[in-house]
Amino acid sequence: MSDINTQDPAPSPLGRGVRTLVGVIVGFFVLILGITFIVESLPMSGENNVGLVRIEGVILDPREAIRQIKRFEDDPTISAIVVRVDSPGGAVVPSQEIYAALMRIRENGQNTIVTSMGNMAASGGYYIASASNTIIANPGTITGSIGVIMEMTNVEELLENVGVKSVVIKSGLHKDLASPFRPMDKASRQILQSVMDDVHDQFIHAVAEGRAMEVDHVQSLADGRIFTGRQAVAEDLVDRLGTLQDAIQLAADLAGISEEPTVIEIEPRFSFQDFIRGEFTKKLESMIRPYLWRLKFQVVL
Repeated sequence: MSDINTQDPAPSPLGRGVRTLVGVIVGFFVLILGITFIVESLPMSGENNVGLVRIEGVILDPREAIRQIKRFEDDPTISAIVVRVDSPGGAVVPSQEIYAALMRIRENGQNTIVTSMGNMAASGGYYIASASNTIIANPGTITGSIGVIMEMTNVEELLENVGVKSVVIKSGLHKDLASPFRPMDKASRQILQSVMDDVHDQFIHAVAEGRAMEVDHVQSLADGRIFTGRQAVAEDLVDRLGTLQDAIQLAADLAGISEEPTVIEIEPRFSFQDFIRGEFTKKLESMIRPYLWRLKFQVVL
């Protein structure tokens, strides 16, 4: 009887090549992440630096913006911060957290903060802008939209037409609040309206604090309407008209920089999770873009 070879077959050249390639790619990403960490830990050179933070698209995740703001706050070579806002708004809490990060710096008097508005700085975008010392907008910028909206869809009749019935088991009277499977009753509407009113009141007071305006005046403008940059100047929601370069120069002037300022912009950190989230955000933004004119500080869950 012949012997049976029980040894594993030798790996093919193709298999070894694939493993080698995977190892090289993984090693490359580890090297890049290591270099990025070291570079970000080093202080920036020069004394005439202006930090630039970009807040673009629908505001869903504040972490990257706050990371960059904190980096500039801790860097003694940064004399001023310019926040470039080009956003229709977004979720409530992320907007509030970015606003709080900017207000902390402003109240400490450590750095001058100037906001430059792009195509749109509405709702949550304006919420963030109001934390700066000075706001500059282009004449055609769409801004304002100081309001809160919650939209939901009721599909009860649709389910009835296709013969589907929703069964709900709950332990609290309002646990299925805003359910799409039943009509909204008066009590549910009152609860949701009180929540929207409270968030709206927070928005109004944040703008009044940031802009040093009377609450009553902000209240008169906080019905969700939008303004052009030129109209916003007339209503004291914006300080002056100008471009991003004008905002950078103004920030340098306010910080006492006499020479040409050096603009420092931090590249966003890369991770596969953030990449997937970013692609999702782009897809979401493309879906809601036709409705941006009526988007008012919408809570995105």
